[in-house]
Amino acid sequence: MDIKEYFARISYRGSYDKPDLATLTDIFQHHIRAVPFENLSIHCGESIELDLEATYKKIVRKKRGGWCMENNHLLSWVLKTLGYDVTLLGSKVYVPEYDAYADDIDHLLLKVVLDGKSYIVDGGFGMVYQIWQPMELISGIDQPQTPGVFRLLEESGVWYLEKVKRKQWVPNQSVSTSHNMEKEVCRRVYLFTLQPRDIEEFRARNAHLQTAPDSLFVTKSMCSLQTPDGVRALVGWKLTEIKYNYKDNMDLVEIRILADEEMEKTLKEKFNVTLDKKFVPINTSRLSLF
Repeated sequence: MDIKEYFARISYRGSYDKPDLATLTDIFQHHIRAVPFENLSIHCGESIELDLEATYKKIVRKKRGGWCMENNHLLSWVLKTLGYDVTLLGSKVYVPEYDAYADDIDHLLLKVVLDGKSYIVDGGFGMVYQIWQPMELISGIDQPQTPGVFRLLEESGVWYLEKVKRKQWVPNQSVSTSHNMEKEVCRRVYLFTLQPRDIEEFRARNAHLQTAPDSLFVTKSMCSLQTPDGVRALVGWKLTEIKYNYKDNMDLVEIRILADEEMEKTLKEKFNVTLDKKFVPINTSRLSLF
């Protein structure tokens, strides 16, 4: 870990000699605004490895993004290097179309202990469910953030993450939107326990998610990046840009369908991503990401 090279990648110029909550939050926010949540490797004929060296090269040196097992694995290395007490945790993501959580652990997140308090740090969920600040591990308390109100609920040792959504204004009504975007008020995001995990426990799932025909990541190409006031996402050919709390507790949602010849330029200009191999966009799944 070349910490200065990583900081250059995320444009972080603050201090880092003291591992406190303010520094953790600052580094975290720089990370999610610089490193996209993306699965483009799958749609470029590349494999996604869980080797830290490979992840470091991909995200830091090649200025790519990654999914949770890459983003949060790298983030854990960064935070441990800076002296933070970090534990890997595993979660099961909620799938609203099935009204169920995944059968197996399919998401990696982090627990950080600071001054006797535990925080959830997750820099690898993306889209509108990406938290912008570490969340204190406390049950039943609303934790308002710019993207919306997040809260953690604990039942019999199982923790649940939820997000309360704002209303959304979509000026371009000619582009179809998911029914969830209009009707859903509170979304369950995932469940997890505090059982410490090792990266080896994610290897089988990492392979499955990038190869199984019914995997969301196989049936959708996606790239999302948090911005200073919202989030932008490219899913298949659909570019969605959201400005949080645009007015009267309402998010502004702008949607545009891109042509194939716009893809490369859009990835570069909107996400700072340049791909080595031919990218083939896809969106055949009906599962909603918003």
